[in-house]
Amino acid sequence: MKKIIPLSLITLSMLNASEIVLDDIDVESTYITEVAKNAQTSADLSDALNKNIPSIDMNRRSGIANDIYIRGQKRDNISVEVDGTKTCGACVNRMDPPVSHILASQIDNIEVIEGPYDVETFGTMSGGVKITTKKPTRKTTAEINLGFGSWGYQKFGASISGGNDIVRVIVSGSNETSHQYVDGNGDDMATQAQNYVLANPTLSGKLDARYADKYKNMDAYTKKSIMTKAFVTVNDDQELRLSYTANRSTDILYPSSKMDALYDDSNIYSIEYNIDNISDIYKNINIEYYKSTVDHPMGTDYRESAVATATMTNHLTTKMQGLKLKNSFDIQNYKVLIGLDGSRRNWDGYYLKNGTPLMGGRDSINDAITNNRAIFAKVNHSMDNFDVSVGVRYDSTDITNGGALQSNSYSGINANILTTYHIDESKKIFLGFGQANRVPDARELYFVGSAGNLVGTPDLEQVTNKEVDLGYEINGDSFDAKIKTFYSDLDNYIYIKKGVSTNAFQNIDAKVYGAEFSASYYATDELTLDVSASYKRGKKDKALDGQTDTDLADIAPLKGRVGVGYEYMNGSTFSAEVQVTDSWDTIDSDNGEQEVDSWAVMNLKVQHQVNKNFELTVGVNNLFDKTYAVNNTYADLILLTGSNTDVMLMNEPGRYIYTNITFRF
Repeated sequence: MKKIIPLSLITLSMLNASEIVLDDIDVESTYITEVAKNAQTSADLSDALNKNIPSIDMNRRSGIANDIYIRGQKRDNISVEVDGTKTCGACVNRMDPPVSHILASQIDNIEVIEGPYDVETFGTMSGGVKITTKKPTRKTTAEINLGFGSWGYQKFGASISGGNDIVRVIVSGSNETSHQYVDGNGDDMATQAQNYVLANPTLSGKLDARYADKYKNMDAYTKKSIMTKAFVTVNDDQELRLSYTANRSTDILYPSSKMDALYDDSNIYSIEYNIDNISDIYKNINIEYYKSTVDHPMGTDYRESAVATATMTNHLTTKMQGLKLKNSFDIQNYKVLIGLDGSRRNWDGYYLKNGTPLMGGRDSINDAITNNRAIFAKVNHSMDNFDVSVGVRYDSTDITNGGALQSNSYSGINANILTTYHIDESKKIFLGFGQANRVPDARELYFVGSAGNLVGTPDLEQVTNKEVDLGYEINGDSFDAKIKTFYSDLDNYIYIKKGVSTNAFQNIDAKVYGAEFSASYYATDELTLDVSASYKRGKKDKALDGQTDTDLADIAPLKGRVGVGYEYMNGSTFSAEVQVTDSWDTIDSDNGEQEVDSWAVMNLKVQHQVNKNFELTVGVNNLFDKTYAVNNTYADLILLTGSNTDVMLMNEPGRYIYTNITFRF
């Protein structure tokens, strides 16, 4: 042990050890618990996050694997971690966003970071999602989960956990499939695409994106997953943790895009060693190696264009691996976290025509490698009614590619200070200031279109977010409420310009600001009322050259939620909620966005605890079968479009009835 302590001190290792729970500084995080229990309509985590977190919006692309925005920020502007493993998608068109590589049924809890307040994770510029999956238990437990729903939705899941004082193991598996969902107009996914193509004759001929007759009725997706963990107790204060998660998704339809995902295979590995109680001051050391891989070919195989001309494929892969070494100290009234972080991401892609490399081997992304090295620290301190947290991180990043395009080196300092003043035992006010950077990714720098045009811009600058957050929270016996406001100043924000075929990405300056509100009223021990809302606005400092619109894309309109929950017996509950969104009429029309109508939907659910081993859930979403959309059509995504027409907009599912049966042993 004496050798371990100075070694970790010399290397200035890691941040927040997983066994040390820091004082909550509520300005930057929102927590969701019991994710697996409450997200029962599908494995799609984005839908659960969208419904539960006011600051999160969803972008609908398919029946599964949809993307999220935090305060209007997406892609590399936000980070996603699964048990400390940074995950990335391979698709340049976001068919496999990071949150799609873990199932809701495998998750224990989620922390959503709102703003530049995470110095531990590379790339947390405007927010992040930290997912913690279920842990193995000593007591032997098992669970079987069956799900059924409209449009042929079927899910079978099972898990078993158990062990002893030395070894604990959990294994969880799931198989899920669904036909195409139907919107409020009665149109399935293929019909939505067909209606758009027929209304836009400029999409006909070789660019016909309709589904071929033999594929019009194919399933929307099939998704299989397995997660396994083993925790080995070396002695009372030392533990080895091994984790592996595999996802295998096939034939995922993306009607509003020109291609579908033929398959999406991902693997997430983690090896972690944890030591507690090293001394009275030195509380913890934790070292973790992680690796994630994604294999993702997308193609036109199911479209009329493949029948008429040829099948086109863009086959993309990515691999992310990293090493973290962590230390945690208690020094008098200070909690000190110090660490090193290193990661390497490789991203490749190439085009195929009828299964043969296009033009002798054209790459969409040519062996792009992002190497990051970072040192970071965090200090928490409480004094009287004040809590203070200070964090800092220094990053050095090199990005190279396998072609003749320029390499880039970036460095930056992320720093924040968070303060909370406890007015009394039930009320507090919090204030945060933060700055964080993120480097351009390989798509933004090096992506090449199928025609050979360089869509990327190799000389992009890194983005910097300078943000201030202010909030107030009250926690009473019968009433809880929190309101948060923020103002974000974005320097060198990476933006895409519509209609530009070469070097489409550019750096701009912009502002985003808004507010979020959530409250719960406990009318009785059995009856609860929940309310939440979010509002935001985004502006470019000036319009792009040749344009006039200064509105920032991806800034969803005012949305709200009102829910009622009633516990009627033995933990059984009935819940009803109304979700409402204002019309999306503040848009960047110069860069592909269009006005979207306001909408309101009602969802109902009953979770009946038959006994301690058997739970039955029955629910209906979109009770009144409304036709509506939650996403927009910014040119950052490659979607179906014709000359002088709006881009195709995907509608949400219509009335969806589901049931979920859970057996626990």
